[in-house]
Amino acid sequence: MDVSDLLTEAYDRLPDLVRAAVDGLSPEQLRWAPGPGANTIGWLVWHLTRIQDDHVADVLDTEQVWVSGDWARRFGLTADPHDTGYGHSPAQVAAVRPESAQALIDYYQAVSGRTRQFLAGLRPADLDRVVDEAWDPPVTLGVRLVSVAEDDLQHVGQAGYVRGLIGAG
Repeated sequence: MDVSDLLTEAYDRLPDLVRAAVDGLSPEQLRWAPGPGANTIGWLVWHLTRIQDDHVADVLDTEQVWVSGDWARRFGLTADPHDTGYGHSPAQVAAVRPESAQALIDYYQAVSGRTRQFLAGLRPADLDRVVDEAWDPPVTLGVRLVSVAEDDLQHVGQAGYVRGLIGAG
């Protein structure tokens, strides 16, 4: 298995997990928090999608999916490319208000499609390219892609757990 196939295999697991976490939930269920300051399903899935969108757009040196369409309106937000949810306060988490489960699924599918296309063209040598010099050591493309996959898997798992708490398991 080559590097492109390996990463595609990892990322291709996410769309079904995203769908399973949100499918059939009402807007109210997507906005429900299990406790004060806790993340909602809607925020978790929006955030994991925003991180993938932001990071992949950055390595491609292209515009994010988030700002190229009508996505922000569907979440009650502005199309700020810097707002990925990182460091959000409880009030900011609550402000992420997806209009439906389908809005989350659609946005994830749009981002995932671009990611999959990018992964298909990767060669092993590409993974050594430094994509972020703000860290010590600098972050390579390989490290960035593994980090995004890990973040997405962690948050989709959290969303599935919260789904179980609301009894929609």
